[in-house]
Amino acid sequence: MGLFASRPALDAAVPLAAQAAAPTKRRRSLAAAIGVVDEVRDFAPFLRWLLVNSLAVIALLALWSFGFVQAMLATDRTHISLLILVLLVITAGHCMVQTLFVSRELVMVRRAEAIIADGADGFVVTRGRVSTSDGRVLEHSLLARHIANLIAKSRAQEGGRVDQTLLLRSLANQLRAREKLGWFVAETLLRLALLGTAIGFILMLIPIAQLSSFEVQTLRNALAGMSGGMAIALNVTVTGIASALLLKVEYYFLDQAIAELFSKITELTEVHVVSTLERSADG
Repeated sequence: MGLFASRPALDAAVPLAAQAAAPTKRRRSLAAAIGVVDEVRDFAPFLRWLLVNSLAVIALLALWSFGFVQAMLATDRTHISLLILVLLVITAGHCMVQTLFVSRELVMVRRAEAIIADGADGFVVTRGRVSTSDGRVLEHSLLARHIANLIAKSRAQEGGRVDQTLLLRSLANQLRAREKLGWFVAETLLRLALLGTAIGFILMLIPIAQLSSFEVQTLRNALAGMSGGMAIALNVTVTGIASALLLKVEYYFLDQAIAELFSKITELTEVHVVSTLERSADG
């Protein structure tokens, strides 16, 4: 009888257990959703690059439909405008690659932070891979390489304070090197625009210098040559300035992403890694 009497109590306990497990499942699903949101936020630099270049492509297609691009390429005898556009496309691709790299590094820093901040008591380098004392391996990234350098420095100096100033300076130089090409090309495009302007004005003045009479046909040819030179000057100037402006916007967003990555690496290593290494050395 005692066994059958406990059956209703067991049946009542099942819904209670399910209700107790429901909040845990909701918390797990919420944590998974937050993780997805954080990963999307880490790829915000690439999304900004995509937005900027999508607007640029739409504007270029609109100019093409009105015939402005064809007219520019047809009237530019120096082909500087075409050179500017080719450099723009190549450098925009370079910016895309670097932006994707920084976005992936932001994702890996966030994942490493979740591991390290979860109470890592120490770090071990095995075959070039950094892992915590409890065996959790960090993904290969700039952060992992920086932590490996800190571990090597701590072991080499056999305890004491771990100063990462020089290592952070080296890391900053590596990150800044990824955007130097873009700033250089942007300035080069402005110089090409000025060069095209100068060449256009020279071509515009040549027909005036070659005037030998003031007959109608002679003046008509001179005006045609002047208009051709003016078209070259204006087309190259507009193309160069617009392309340089687009690249500056793209690399500004890349610079912001690099600054964010460097800040996160500095904060994570200074708060958790350096303190752990110093405590392990003192112990």
